[in-house]
Amino acid sequence: MSRIGKLPIHLPAGVTVSVNGENVVTVKGPKGELSQAVHPSIKVNVADSEVTFEIDEQNDAVEMKQKQAFHGLYRALVHNMVVGVSEGYVKKLELVGVGYRASNQGNLLELSLGYTHNIFIQLPKEIKVETKSERNQNPLIILESYDKQLLGQVCAKIRSFRMPEPYKGKGILFVGEQIRRKSGKSAGAK
Repeated sequence: MSRIGKLPIHLPAGVTVSVNGENVVTVKGPKGELSQAVHPSIKVNVADSEVTFEIDEQNDAVEMKQKQAFHGLYRALVHNMVVGVSEGYVKKLELVGVGYRASNQGNLLELSLGYTHNIFIQLPKEIKVETKSERNQNPLIILESYDKQLLGQVCAKIRSFRMPEPYKGKGILFVGEQIRRKSGKSAGAK
């Protein structure tokens, strides 16, 4: 059995979890509603204010090792959904580089990253975006959502426009991220 899968999920006040006949778990909370299909080899039990996951021993279509992997996976996914609809998730991206700028009008994000043109990204309605540009500090993009998976995908997409590079440290970084720096050609020419 999975160590993660055995842990029960405690539901905070205002969060409800329901499971329909097709093994689809729906989590509703103050910030929104999320759904996740669960593999048939995993049983989801909702009792009082706890959600537990069990491996279905009768279902022999999947081998035991795969069932154990599913056990931990679906418990983690549902836990992320519960935290998302109750508290939400926030990711902060920092633009490091001369002339790099970010601005937004609603959910339309405009990035100026040193290319000949500005990049416009229409973000999903589930994500709230805020940009900060203060003097003598790198511009910040603050993304907030109740869907952790969608938030991670959007951050990866934004980051892909200017990945951090190891020589000058320029690019789009998560706040607090450390880039492993390389010395370049001049260090080895002695």
